[in-house]
Amino acid sequence: MSGPDAPTLDQATDAPADAGGSGRFWAPRRVPAGIVAVLLLAGAGLLLYDIVAVRAHRLAMRWRRTLAHQLAERPLDDIWVLAGAALAVALGLWLLALALTPGHRSLLPMRRPHPDVRAALKRDAAAQVLRDRAMELSGVRSVRVRMRRRKAAVHAVSHFRELDDVRADLDTTLTEAIHGLGLTHTPRLALRVTRAARKG
Repeated sequence: MSGPDAPTLDQATDAPADAGGSGRFWAPRRVPAGIVAVLLLAGAGLLLYDIVAVRAHRLAMRWRRTLAHQLAERPLDDIWVLAGAALAVALGLWLLALALTPGHRSLLPMRRPHPDVRAALKRDAAAQVLRDRAMELSGVRSVRVRMRRRKAAVHAVSHFRELDDVRADLDTTLTEAIHGLGLTHTPRLALRVTRAARKG
């Protein structure tokens, strides 16, 4: 898009704050949907074939006669009936959970600089940013970061300097880095600083 009325990058960046967040990204769930579709298609096709065979004055398939016989004779409190019912309930709850939850847990939604823009940051990338910022500080030997939607858990190991000084520097630097990620929900920083074990 070009012309005098086309929005520039500066204008998009300066968009009003009511653009809101990107919201969770929904996963397509192709594999579970494909499995359910194939199973339903196979079951419906087999049942339809058996019904047509019965209408053509042939015997019903043996599996359907056996199933009807078992269902007619087994009481409702039979262990196999309860097990089958529990399995059906578990599968139904699993499908409902897949349908009602967005998935893509590895993506952290970002703030929207413009209403037409949606963006997300991978957890590994966000953790790498915090790790790099922490390693730039003096006295930090190693850093381990676990990034979640609501919390950034950071464990740093210091090999010199006072732990309180290192912790204060890390707290300031990582808080700024977390806000700089531009996430919709700013994670809470959970910081732990320990002294490196002495060798020998």
